[in-house]
Amino acid sequence: MRQYFADLHIHVGVSSQGEWIKIPTSSNLTVTNIIDEAAHRKGMDIIGLIDALSPLVLDDLEALVKSGLMTLKTGGGYQYLNSLTVLLGAEIETVELNGRTSHTLVFLPNIESMRKFSGYMSSHIKNINLSSQNARMTLQRLIQIASEFEGIIIPAHVFTPHKSLFGICCNQLTEILSDKEIAMIDGIELGLSADSQMADRIAELNSFTFITNSDAHSLSKIAREYTVFLLETANYAELRKALHNAAGRKVMANYGLDPRLGKYHRTFCKTCGKFLPNIDVKTCFVCGSNKTINGVFDRIEQLADFRLPNHPSWRAPYFYQIPLEFIPGLGKKAIKKLLARFHTEMNILHQAKKHELIEAVGEKLANEIDKARSGLTKIDSGGGGLYGKLIRSTN
Repeated sequence: MRQYFADLHIHVGVSSQGEWIKIPTSSNLTVTNIIDEAAHRKGMDIIGLIDALSPLVLDDLEALVKSGLMTLKTGGGYQYLNSLTVLLGAEIETVELNGRTSHTLVFLPNIESMRKFSGYMSSHIKNINLSSQNARMTLQRLIQIASEFEGIIIPAHVFTPHKSLFGICCNQLTEILSDKEIAMIDGIELGLSADSQMADRIAELNSFTFITNSDAHSLSKIAREYTVFLLETANYAELRKALHNAAGRKVMANYGLDPRLGKYHRTFCKTCGKFLPNIDVKTCFVCGSNKTINGVFDRIEQLADFRLPNHPSWRAPYFYQIPLEFIPGLGKKAIKKLLARFHTEMNILHQAKKHELIEAVGEKLANEIDKARSGLTKIDSGGGGLYGKLIRSTN
């Protein structure tokens, strides 16, 4: 067995024919561009295309198979040339009886099974060609349907204040799911504003495997978070085993943003733009507005069963990773130089020696990269839809 780097939540912006699939995203976020970016610049081994419910995406994938560029793997998933394994997923919006919505990822092993799933869901989704659409059903019903299709089921970015399980829909899974449906969940996606330290303060999450994904809406965002799996080979069946720690397969590590860099880490007032330190704020104490957006940090404080994280013995370590685009002063030209020297962003962030960075982009930028890699850079927390920021060194 060996380790595989995987980003399982990447959106497709447009089809090869220029038809929009995910709005808003980048217009260059096509299937082939995603594959090229993930394999050659980000250094991923496995990706999940999370808009494969769209017939437009399925047509583009089918064309790659017919051209011989992509082949179906034993165990599910597709091999693109010799560079990357592509898994097919769908991000689907569900609505609870209280009117609140959440997103869930459903993976299937091949184009044929995804086409059948897409056909079934088209009777519930108004425009099946578009990404992340409301299926007009509860999460409980979606889990039942996805299980009938033998799908892998992973609730997405579970703490964010918009369209997420714990962020808005419920305080406990048992409020909206039976034990039967809870047992059908294969893993939990943490989201950019949370990490394992935070999530493992909630007792009912201790039994789930955590995964970290980019939720990329542009090429540059791919692999800003990713999961390292230990697998026999890269395919759909092995992924399912790893999510359940079966037969030696498992998650080896989670790599993600420092949660303070996430867009929804702290509670925020949209009216006056102030961060609100209280964990249960409905009205801004600065301006009196009720237009507050709950932060993930504060939401977990509300939900926590433990003062400190209670990790199961098998929980993978969580490593903070600051993508190059977050590093102050590091522009496109400097990143291009770094990629020319080190080939992938993963090599730059985790392998390149400091003296090699200095040779590539000079001492000043090399110092900024090295401080970010070492966790020595100060951070202003994000919230209210605004990313956190690294504070540039003054010396």
